[in-house]
Amino acid sequence: MGVFDRIRGEFIDIIEWTDDSRDTIVWRFPRYENEIKMGAKLTVRESQAAVFVNEGQVADSYQPGLYTLETRNMPILSTLKGWKYGFDSPFKAEVYFVNTRQFTDLKWGTQNPVIVRDPEFGMVRLRAFGTFALRVVDPPALLRELAGTDPQFRTEEVAEYLRQLIVGRLGTALATARVPMLDLATQQGTIGDALAAALSKELAPVGFAIPTFVIENISLPPEVEAAIDRRSQMGIVGNLDQYTQFQTAQAIEAAARNQGGAGEGLGIGLGMALGQRAAGTAGAPGAPQPYQPYPGQGQGGQPNQGQPPAAPPAGPPIPPPLPTAEQWFVGVNGQRLGPFDRGQLGQRAAAGEVRHDTLIWTAGMAQWTPAGQVAEVAPLLANVPPPLPPQA
Repeated sequence: MGVFDRIRGEFIDIIEWTDDSRDTIVWRFPRYENEIKMGAKLTVRESQAAVFVNEGQVADSYQPGLYTLETRNMPILSTLKGWKYGFDSPFKAEVYFVNTRQFTDLKWGTQNPVIVRDPEFGMVRLRAFGTFALRVVDPPALLRELAGTDPQFRTEEVAEYLRQLIVGRLGTALATARVPMLDLATQQGTIGDALAAALSKELAPVGFAIPTFVIENISLPPEVEAAIDRRSQMGIVGNLDQYTQFQTAQAIEAAARNQGGAGEGLGIGLGMALGQRAAGTAGAPGAPQPYQPYPGQGQGGQPNQGQPPAAPPAGPPIPPPLPTAEQWFVGVNGQRLGPFDRGQLGQRAAAGEVRHDTLIWTAGMAQWTPAGQVAEVAPLLANVPPPLPPQA
């Protein structure tokens, strides 16, 4: 800096700041030896505030407007200087411009999952991320607590501090919201507003406020998401027995389109299985099987009269499908027990654990039904006394 530059800089008569950045929160007005001419013009633009600091002590603060610096509009600085009367000589002071607009390009996210207790799934680990806006609401407090003498205080200097503060508050906000995990997506706005209010209250002593807090996404661990997907698939399928019949019918159609003996045999076998399942006889122990007359016999096992015996079928016979074990479920005290086969169900009936009024269910039943009203199970309860009549 040359001699004339120093002389021109010693007596500042215009003080202003035109912000050419998007991340500067506080900017110190540069000048030689901090000398300001009494009567200088101070321009504070919209979304700005100007704070004068004298000998390390915060003095006067100015909101947007055009000011002529005189003792009457610099009351605190005049008191610090001891100016009892008008004073026209230059004075020394530092001028800090504070950006009071909203900084909306700030992001947050959880590096580690937050563990919360869900009423349906128990303990779950959640991750979340989003954006938030930051605004200076108390410029003098910001200079005292955070900015200090930094000539250019930027958002990156407080970003990590704010992120840690947000993550620390996120778990409490999710827990106190008492929102089931599956309903979090519908309540993200409400939770974000609550977090904005809580963070603004905590940041008030340092001059900051959080006017907007946005939760863009709350995610679960991949294994939990996969389990939810499987559960959704089961809900879409609905009745598993009907779904099995539908799958069987599709397999028959595909086999019919397949050329060759293998496809025809598969179609015949699946057709028999579907017919037996539809009739309620497939795989049921003790269920009567349709009568198959021997060659040379008519209906009822009587010999054919005047007709030659039927020719035996060509090729090896097609075996019937293997019977499937029954699976019964028992409802006791609001809990589902099982599955049990018929033998196990009989053992529980003998032990008195299954009675006439005990609710049971198996595939093909529309709803839970008392055991005494189910024809297949009623014989197992022959030696079990019915429930006592209500007392008068």
